[in-house]
Amino acid sequence: MEKVWKFIKAQPVLTIAFILAVATMFIVPPDREYAGYCNRTVLIELFALMAAVAGLRSIGIFDTATRLILQKTGTVRRLGAVMILICFFSAMLVTNDVALITFVPLTMLIYKNINDGKSLILTIVLESAAANLGSMMTPVGNPQNLFLYDKFRLTAMTFVKTMLPVGALGLAAVLGISFLLPAKQCKAPERGNERIPVIKAAVYTGLFLLCIAAVFRIVPDWVCLLAAVLAMAVCDAKLLLKIDYILLGTFVCFFVFVGNIARIEAVSGFFSHILTGREIVIAALLSQLISNVPAAVMLAEFTDKGTSLLLGVDIGGFGTIIASMASLIAFQIYKGSEDARAGRYMTIFTAVNVFMFLLLLGFQLIIMRV
Repeated sequence: MEKVWKFIKAQPVLTIAFILAVATMFIVPPDREYAGYCNRTVLIELFALMAAVAGLRSIGIFDTATRLILQKTGTVRRLGAVMILICFFSAMLVTNDVALITFVPLTMLIYKNINDGKSLILTIVLESAAANLGSMMTPVGNPQNLFLYDKFRLTAMTFVKTMLPVGALGLAAVLGISFLLPAKQCKAPERGNERIPVIKAAVYTGLFLLCIAAVFRIVPDWVCLLAAVLAMAVCDAKLLLKIDYILLGTFVCFFVFVGNIARIEAVSGFFSHILTGREIVIAALLSQLISNVPAAVMLAEFTDKGTSLLLGVDIGGFGTIIASMASLIAFQIYKGSEDARAGRYMTIFTAVNVFMFLLLLGFQLIIMRV
């Protein structure tokens, strides 16, 4: 029993997701439709990306990047602003999940050299916010954008006009919060004599690019999975132990929970009744409970207001830790570090995200009334 309690304390998000999934299974007993709940592509891409990032880190790529970034920034505050902007713009193209899987470990490595745990937490929280903001700016930035863009046949111009105001305000706010980071100097570590193995670097870089191609559906997801397994088997089989299987399990539990909720007629009828004219607010609030991707899928069946729903679920990515799976990813990565302070992280994350949620939602509602 003691081991179970320790696991619950160590993995509260997975525990909650598991309980929710099991609870809904009593309402919707397992059947053939369960097979369609899990988004196989998302799970495969996460697995492959974690493998690529772990491989690049194991050969010292991140160490080199750490020195270069620290040499160019010079202070903790400028460092934070640079990492925020990198996450913002990269998320536009490679999705918020990929941006955070790539840059949060790099940020942790940089701050380990600086030895500033307090600033690390705020920086990662702001990186998560920046990735969510950047991803809302393009149709390929996150799964819900891609889904709604296709379902409601939105044009690129309509999409940009809809998301640009709220996205620009959000970025300005996040950069403003970054001024809370100290302006103290941070020096780059001395360069060691280690050499980066060229072949492994090429393999892991190729795997990373293949993952990006899978995100854009240029190659099938199974090709990405096969490449990840082969890369680890050939270059370093120990990388299989560095995959965050807890994160993958959390996703599976949430997929089951959301899939079951969507099949409960009372829930469907409820949303049909209350959604009309309240798309933004309802979508934003529902995202706080089940995350914005499943919220988009569920609510799209009950409205023809595609742009309003788009705004609602993207703004709804702020708030709770489960409102955006990207935010959950960043938290899980941080929590896996040796000196992680999960309680402090959640306090800072909640304060920043509730502020962003209220700011963006209020701003958008004012715009619509003007």
